[in-house]
Amino acid sequence: MTNTSKTIIFFGTDDFSLTALQGLIDAGYNIVAVVTKPDSKSGRGQILTMPSVKKLAQKHNIPVWQPAKIVDINIDIQKLDTKPTGVLVSFGKIIPQSTIDLFEPGIINVHPSLLPTYRGPSPIESAIKNGDSQTGISIMKLSFKMDAGPIYGQIVHKLSGIETCRELYQTMSQLGTTALLDLLPSIINGSLQPTLQDDNKAKYCQLITKDEAWLKPTEITATEAERIVRAYIIFPKTKFKISENTIIITKTHVTNEQQTKLDILCSDHKYLSIDELIAPSGRKMSSKDFINGYF
Repeated sequence: MTNTSKTIIFFGTDDFSLTALQGLIDAGYNIVAVVTKPDSKSGRGQILTMPSVKKLAQKHNIPVWQPAKIVDINIDIQKLDTKPTGVLVSFGKIIPQSTIDLFEPGIINVHPSLLPTYRGPSPIESAIKNGDSQTGISIMKLSFKMDAGPIYGQIVHKLSGIETCRELYQTMSQLGTTALLDLLPSIINGSLQPTLQDDNKAKYCQLITKDEAWLKPTEITATEAERIVRAYIIFPKTKFKISENTIIITKTHVTNEQQTKLDILCSDHKYLSIDELIAPSGRKMSSKDFINGYF
């Protein structure tokens, strides 16, 4: 049996999962099922929408499982002729131990940080927000404890200090797929064994909420504010009220002196200078156009 003939079950939900799933398909892996969240209503019209990975799986005639509870798939896994290997990329749900135990050598997780740093749901945003000089990809064996499983390998990625969360998500999805495809054959045949993480060095990141959208310049420096704008460009987006107008800030830079009416004074007495924003109308525009239209 070749490595690519090994039975694979893929777990994924977000767009971040797509690159890895496509990579496995292109490499010829025997993917017998894709597990994802149930279809959900989205948008102003509350239209029932399927996850992106479901669309891709259906395009390649791969069965899709959308359980209300993860343990519901245990029976289907047990019906397979052989123990599968799991691959999990941005799934968003805890996998119970009873399900993990059905996989051989286990469920392989692609995590976008250099574990044990940034265990948790927002490692990409946290790396930008905290001004880190580097981040990376960890290929690990899933455990029931969040992001605490042993590591098969890592890729380090240097940060420029100007990338947005959207750009870094794209980079990390590509690096994650490269690392996964490089290591998966050795993981499957048992020649590569994982190394335990040092729990004493673990750092955690939290789920980002809508409440974090509002910029609080009196509590943070201008540099911290600039990082937040880049980190939250996808969600929850950075909001601020100027002359009774609520705007979404999309691009900024730090300056020592106030240059326009949109420059925001921060706690370090420097300014967050807005270069681009989304106006109350929903239109994206430059700060100059906003000043001409709203002042």
